[in-house]
Amino acid sequence: MKLAGSFFRLIRWPNLLFIALTQALFYYAVIFPVLPAAYDQLRQKLTLPVFALLVLASVLIAAAGYIINDYFDINIDRVNKPDKMVVEKMIKRRWAIIWHIVLTMAGLVLSLYVGLKTSLIIFFANAGCALLLWVYSTTFKKKLLSGNVIISVLTAWTIIVLYFAVNTVYLNPFRQHPDVITAMNQVFKFAALYAGFAFIISLVREVVKDIEDMEGDARYGCKTMPIMWGIPAAKVFVGVWMVVLAGSIAIIIIYMLQKGWWMYALYSIVLLIIPLITILKTFYKAQNSQAYHKISSQLKLVMLAGILSMLLLKIYL
Repeated sequence: MKLAGSFFRLIRWPNLLFIALTQALFYYAVIFPVLPAAYDQLRQKLTLPVFALLVLASVLIAAAGYIINDYFDINIDRVNKPDKMVVEKMIKRRWAIIWHIVLTMAGLVLSLYVGLKTSLIIFFANAGCALLLWVYSTTFKKKLLSGNVIISVLTAWTIIVLYFAVNTVYLNPFRQHPDVITAMNQVFKFAALYAGFAFIISLVREVVKDIEDMEGDARYGCKTMPIMWGIPAAKVFVGVWMVVLAGSIAIIIIYMLQKGWWMYALYSIVLLIIPLITILKTFYKAQNSQAYHKISSQLKLVMLAGILSMLLLKIYL
């Protein structure tokens, strides 16, 4: 039982649940209501069983990524979080690499099946994600900004992948009914909106985590932003992107008010903009790793609030 608990901690089960929730909400609250009822064949591409396999593929590949990350981070984790280590303490390195291979292969097999049912772009993109997670853990995590961008792109992909799973317009754009093209464009807009939100807040959170983990990263030659540019520059970087995110949400709120989406606008103000401003103020006062860890957790809650806002779309779409 203790070993099973350690395994679930290794694969970051709350994060995997977050991925599944994100994809489920986008499928239920955006794709399903947006696609016109007269063209149910589009929804038949991404049936519930196929969608469940797509989510499982995403979860398995992400879990494999967490394992390989901890596999290569043993020395750094001994400094940054010795009490939370799983690889070597609870699970041998040999078994960690075996689990990484098994989960990756299972995720790719499911991706191929889903790709054959929907679009092979999904298989090739997920294969690219698995490769990026390996390269990130071995190389780019220690590089300036590149590792942060990779993780942010992969976070955004969990939403974009659903657009490719259900879309047929890009294959035969001249043979599609105008209503279908309009619906797909709307799905793309919401996918881009939420993927952009996920990208920016993930990028911000990754840099905050780099500041939190500076001690261990510096000891083992990592060239993260706070190490190379210093904490003040890293704070400016984070601050700029948080302002960009809050400003973008404010613009969206104005657009939503014009459409009469009052609940969506109020939700965004109370649970997104106000928390972002509060976190930004706290962030500039933070001085130790415990404070940065708390800020990282708060950013995760804002990300969750942003994803849960999809439920309100169900009311208006």
